[in-house]
Amino acid sequence: MSRPARTWNLGAVLPYAAAVYGNKTALVTGGRSFSFTDLDALSSRVADSLSRRGVGRGDVVTLYASNCWEWIVSYYGILRTGAAVNPINVMLTAEEVVFVANDCGAKAVIASGDKGHALSAIRDQTRVDHIVLFGDAVMDGTIPFADLLTGSLDIPAVAVDPDSLSTIGYTSGTTGHPKGAMTSHRNVLTSTAMTAVMHARNDSDTVVSALPCSHVYGNVVMNAAFWYGMTLVLLPKFNERDALEAIQTHRATMFDGVPTMYMYLLAYPERANYDVSSLRLCTVGGQVMPVAKMEAFEAEFGCPLIELWGMTEIAGLGTTHAFYGERRHGSIGVPLPGVECRIAAADDPSRTLPSGEVGELMVRGPIVMQGYFGNPQGTRDTITADGWLHSGDLARTDKDGYIYIVDRKKDMIITGGFNIYPAELERVLSAHPAVALVAVGPQPDEAKGEIAKAYIVRKAGADVTAEDILDYARAHLAAYKVPRQILFVDDLPKTSTGKIMRRELKRLDA
Repeated sequence: MSRPARTWNLGAVLPYAAAVYGNKTALVTGGRSFSFTDLDALSSRVADSLSRRGVGRGDVVTLYASNCWEWIVSYYGILRTGAAVNPINVMLTAEEVVFVANDCGAKAVIASGDKGHALSAIRDQTRVDHIVLFGDAVMDGTIPFADLLTGSLDIPAVAVDPDSLSTIGYTSGTTGHPKGAMTSHRNVLTSTAMTAVMHARNDSDTVVSALPCSHVYGNVVMNAAFWYGMTLVLLPKFNERDALEAIQTHRATMFDGVPTMYMYLLAYPERANYDVSSLRLCTVGGQVMPVAKMEAFEAEFGCPLIELWGMTEIAGLGTTHAFYGERRHGSIGVPLPGVECRIAAADDPSRTLPSGEVGELMVRGPIVMQGYFGNPQGTRDTITADGWLHSGDLARTDKDGYIYIVDRKKDMIITGGFNIYPAELERVLSAHPAVALVAVGPQPDEAKGEIAKAYIVRKAGADVTAEDILDYARAHLAAYKVPRQILFVDDLPKTSTGKIMRRELKRLDA
């Protein structure tokens, strides 16, 4: 059989893979195995059912669930109709989902059954036409996912331009509301293809991942697995035992994760009971991992651990190390093939700094997003007229061009690989009736890298405890965004104009 040409359409990934790899095992998750042919047929059924309900080119469908086979089938089914997918973090609250669905104009929401009650009122607050729920949940006004699996088996992917919109991925915004990064089919597949090239990912690999498929890192791992004929062993969430059992049972050749996962694996007392000798490569991203921990992992697990760096705004990875090339611990590597990176002066982004000097990391190339959905000013602030994207990260290069992250230009906090912006937390906490002023800053944490700490000035006469504040935050924020520490203070450090100085918050800890 001759191989079909590779496609620049995400909706055609599974038809291509089914034609090439057929009945080979593509996915193992939730106690089930699926071949490439199985996934292709299931995504076709979903696409046909969505099309019959009016979903198609120009529409957006929100996908709101944890890792599972239904998520994957829905993802490719949505894209197969020509619509764009809006994959969101499963930890978002209903309030946050309403904002995102309204902002991107979602026509439908596909979610896990446990999200049904939280989404029950979403139609009253959004323009969503359809709510589809996985599992056995039956609720008035929703569609069981099983109904989507009654569609046709042989629906071809709608032909779309490679530069048309494929994904709207929301990233927390510095203004207090998330922004929707618009990425094209070309953006996502370029990042996927070049990641596969750098890591030598191929059809002999079996990859274990607990990364959320809704996150750009997990999304690249997923797309690379199916496009390049690998077997993906997908865990619903990370824990040490399940990850090690999966690696041993399936003779995995790769594991992809964030630093916290590797630190937990290193500390797991039963590690020696598992055979991980099949691993040829592990990758780490989401935040910088201490070199000492990387070296300890490599010594313990007997395989290279290579660092990578990426953003929602570039559809996945922007830099990494080549599997067959030199790896420098502490560095995020070099740009992907076809991608340019440079270090720009903070006071003049058009000026590129020489090696060794610290400035802002900027990226240009076919992975850079089209812009922020409905936010032209945010787009102009982020992407220059000649195509360079501001990453917001401060970095330097060595004499050979390897890039090292030094700090973050903005106030973003990274906890366990998830991005948190203080302004969003401050916006929510300031709405509490007992809060007069609030500022949020980072605190170092050995396991998660950083955690968020809220410094709060109570309103005069207010009687409020830290637990009261945390209960309020849990009701309005995704779990990973909730501050882990609360400190009540008399005042906050401010400039002469009254602007709160986040950089000075740590002084209050004393």
